[in-house]
Amino acid sequence: MTANASAPETNVIATTMSDYVAEHPRLKYLFFGGKGGVGKTVMAGATALWSAVAGRRTLLASTNPVHSLSGLLDQDVFGRQVAVAGVPNLFAYEIDTRETIERSKREIRDKIQWFLKFAEVSTKADEFVESATMNPAFEESAMFENMIDLMFKDEYEVYVFDTAPTANARRLLGMSKVYGLWVNKMMKSREEAQGLRQLLSFTKKKEADPLMEYLIEFRGRIEHARELLTDEQRTAFFFVTLPEALPIAVIARFINWFHEFGIPVGGVLVNMRIDRSVVGADTAEFVRNRLAMQDEHMATIWEKFDGQVRAVVPLFEDEVRGTAMLRRLADALFLPETGALGTGRERVP
Repeated sequence: MTANASAPETNVIATTMSDYVAEHPRLKYLFFGGKGGVGKTVMAGATALWSAVAGRRTLLASTNPVHSLSGLLDQDVFGRQVAVAGVPNLFAYEIDTRETIERSKREIRDKIQWFLKFAEVSTKADEFVESATMNPAFEESAMFENMIDLMFKDEYEVYVFDTAPTANARRLLGMSKVYGLWVNKMMKSREEAQGLRQLLSFTKKKEADPLMEYLIEFRGRIEHARELLTDEQRTAFFFVTLPEALPIAVIARFINWFHEFGIPVGGVLVNMRIDRSVVGADTAEFVRNRLAMQDEHMATIWEKFDGQVRAVVPLFEDEVRGTAMLRRLADALFLPETGALGTGRERVP
């Protein structure tokens, strides 16, 4: 398999990344996902940097248990929100997964103990806590709570989330719907129990029900989260892929699921495309073969994601690490024709 180095890219992006953002001026919550290793972190980082350069106070946060933001930025941002050196308006935060989970366990223990005391049940909460926290989705639940806490505080103009590989991101963002169904079921059961209790009571005095009050407050919180996550003017999930078969198959499978859950899909970003202008007849056969392979997979991308491709980012000669390389990536992602970012001609979206 060999590549025709002079063959041009025949497909044209209908709506670029910068076009999409311009068409959504209220866009505030941007999520980046895809198969592991496709470049979710660097795409999220470049987008956050671009937003900050445009003058917007921006938080770049990682909900991926396997963090790489500190490595990307050459700066320790683990466990706290830190101003990124050399980039005004940009802050970064690797969420401490272990601390988040432990905090969630403490909160669950407190709630269960409070409930048992209210229900006058004389048993310890530990068994209930262990049962609740052994749930396979508990980690996603804890991270979801942390993520929406950040969103609800509303301390930034833009939030850019580097998520876990797609299957985990699916469970994470889907927690709002799962929580909503659970709370509604719990409230119905509680109403039935309270009704029966009133029928059997000698007094018709209506007692305060702190558990119901908690469920009502929690339902409001989750409903607000769903409103934010499904608002197509404020939220977008971008799928990152390489021009390779497996990552393409992964995002093709999950895009429809995100649509079904009502999470707006911003589009598809293709990473590490070999620049054919530097490939000639004297180029190593390995590189020419890789380009030919990418050509075939790009044809699949244009076919499967027609109208959804927002950018095709080149394979750089060096690792994308540090803010200087992130600026180059942001050029390719948002301003591929002008290359204006970082030259004093920044374009505010």
